[in-house]
Amino acid sequence: MPPRATFRDVFAVREFRALWLSEVLSVAGDRLALVALVLLVFDRTHNSLYTGLTYAAGYLPWVIGGLFLADLADRRPRRSVMVVCDVVRMVLVAAMVIPRLPWQALVGLLFATMMFAAPFESARASITPDILPGERYALGTAVIQTTFLACQVVGAVGAGVAVIFIGVPRSLAVDAGTFALSGLLIGLGIRARPAARSDAARPSPLAQLRDGFRLVFGDEARRTLLLFGWLVAFYTIPEGVAAPYATKLGGGSIAIVLVLASTAFSTTIATPLFTKFVRPRQRNEWMGPLAVLTCATLVLTALHPGLAVSLVIFSFSAAFGVYQLAANTAFVVRVPNERRAQAFGLANMGVIVGQGIAFVAASAAVQEFHRPAAVIAVGGGIGTVIALVLTLRWRQVSPPGGRHAAGRRQASTTTARSVPLRESHNSGR
Repeated sequence: MPPRATFRDVFAVREFRALWLSEVLSVAGDRLALVALVLLVFDRTHNSLYTGLTYAAGYLPWVIGGLFLADLADRRPRRSVMVVCDVVRMVLVAAMVIPRLPWQALVGLLFATMMFAAPFESARASITPDILPGERYALGTAVIQTTFLACQVVGAVGAGVAVIFIGVPRSLAVDAGTFALSGLLIGLGIRARPAARSDAARPSPLAQLRDGFRLVFGDEARRTLLLFGWLVAFYTIPEGVAAPYATKLGGGSIAIVLVLASTAFSTTIATPLFTKFVRPRQRNEWMGPLAVLTCATLVLTALHPGLAVSLVIFSFSAAFGVYQLAANTAFVVRVPNERRAQAFGLANMGVIVGQGIAFVAASAAVQEFHRPAAVIAVGGGIGTVIALVLTLRWRQVSPPGGRHAAGRRQASTTTARSVPLRESHNSGR
């Protein structure tokens, strides 16, 4: 048996280091732009609706981009797609620095900037297994997901500090610079590869969309794995109602921050540990039970625990969410290389739409019934039922022999073509 891959092996790959650093710049820079514009719009208008629209402009474009732009990374060389997306976003963010620009124009520029995040992330997700073959792919995915979580937290805090000390225009200029550096890292650090698919006649956007949905939903195994990924909408409900939950417990702003930080912190710790110490076969076997636990743990909030116990509940729930790594890898094996970018774009779009709907529904329920603990428990209960159904379904469509066969297919494909399979990751720039 060959020795197991390590994180040192992952960072020894020059191309991965370039990809990872570009992700650090991307996530931190996006937090900077979004927070800076939200603060600017609120300062100019003192209108919570306009401020909310600005915040939504950082997420809504993912829906359109995931539907219609993600497959660019299948039809064009993936490195080129990432570099072009970085250049376009650099120009758009730089335009935000223009003095006395109306806030509506700033929101429009933010919307356009985020539109190019979907093809960028689809290309990044699709090229990662080309860079990291075999078991190193799972470790690399864990590194990127952990980096994403950490950079979101650090980026948001850093954005607030930057706006205070250097102002919004200079903060936006810094963000434009992160796009430029990201593009340079990708262009110089990642080698060119041909497009995964070359269509003689490109179908219409609606036909592409239809084919994409048919790809991910037409196969029962892919559909099950996709729905495992979308369960995140249920077990992240505590983040959406963190403020009323902490307030109900008599806590202030620090308690709200602790609720939000508990999930990010536990995931940041659990993800690399799960990848390093749990073997690939065990990850597949534990995927269903962990998915059930990540939602079922939240049902304990129905007992109305105090803040300390609540933080433990939220931390364990988030930690059990490491099953997403297993779902991610299994999804990779089952999606054709020439269609992976589009499949990942649709998967990411579903996560964002699902979380948005879940957050809005949970917030409305809390507003109506003033019982955030009960809302979280109900959301966890619904997620638990769905996770149980998906677990039973997964055992039927992927029996032990099938999982081993899938692993052998992946190994033989990598050996024959010296080009491994591709990856999906739920992140935004």
